Amino acid sequence: MQKLTLKKIARELDVSISTVSKSLKDSPEIGEETKQKVQAFAKLYNYRPNNIALSLKNQKTKTIGVIVPEIVHHFFTTVIKGIESVANARGYTVIVGLSNESFEKEVTNMDKLANGSIDGFILSVSKETQLKKDYHHLSETIDQGMPIVMFDRTINEIACDKVIVDDTEGAKKAVKALLQKGCKQIGIITTPDHVNVGRLRTAGYKLALEEEGIHFSEDNILRIEDELNEEASFQGLYQIIESFLKKQKDLDGVFAVNETYAAIVLRALRNIGREVPKEVKVIGFTDGVLSRFTTPSLTTVSQHGEQLGQKAADLLIDRVENELLDPPYDTFTIETELIERESTEN
Repeated sequence: MQKLTLKKIARELDVSISTVSKSLKDSPEIGEETKQKVQAFAKLYNYRPNNIALSLKNQKTKTIGVIVPEIVHHFFTTVIKGIESVANARGYTVIVGLSNESFEKEVTNMDKLANGSIDGFILSVSKETQLKKDYHHLSETIDQGMPIVMFDRTINEIACDKVIVDDTEGAKKAVKALLQKGCKQIGIITTPDHVNVGRLRTAGYKLALEEEGIHFSEDNILRIEDELNEEASFQGLYQIIESFLKKQKDLDGVFAVNETYAAIVLRALRNIGREVPKEVKVIGFTDGVLSRFTTPSLTTVSQHGEQLGQKAADLLIDRVENELLDPPYDTFTIETELIERESTEN
């Protein structure tokens, strides 16, 4: 038999994962006959829970593990704030781990935190995980009976609760706002398609143009490679964006899929002698500190990160406290809001 997990025991005995988990902990909620059947099966096949399952067998830690790709991004800090507000109110503490967009660090963080330290995970997957399409650490965690809630960057192939931002609708809203302000040629600064939020926001950009009967040109799309998003590479990032704006000199509107790109667009336009918002109007995504203090101040799409974090924490804690380890899982969508500032004034 393959490596045994709570999920496999449940499948073999035709019971729920929650029933297996409670039976192995000798819970009074489970009938004696079922408990004996589960415990005998586990013993027969020499079931040895790994670190993840061990934390389930022990008393609950009242601690949540949160894995984020980066900490400097305003969106992730607001999500963590939302998670902590709900967790603290419900008697839980939060441990935050950083993947720094690395698949290996994401796996290592999860392994270390699952070693009896936490009751469940809230996470946004790294860009490298999305690129590699290797999700074994996620599926194994769930199979061992530890709940996961994904947010923002989620994986369709992994069945768990998810809280997402309506990225496509938010981008569409932004581009239509530019069109309503009189823009005719709108460019987009985005990510490669393996980053799902960039892909979804690019889809919203295209959809807005199509719905208004405007042909979009690939020449107006600039995709920024992952390595340029490191702080050490920002000069190169700036040069690529400035070069794009010089080449596409007919652009009168720019939509950037994150706040950093949008702030760089404002500086690059100023340096090449194009006035914002008189000649070019600019909208970014994520309503952070940069957006409020750029010159001119930046119109952005707010993701309501704190609200998202609160929902993710409630979902996870409900599963932990009620030992709801089985489907059905829910996906909740947080609506975006366009915050208008000086970069789109007429």
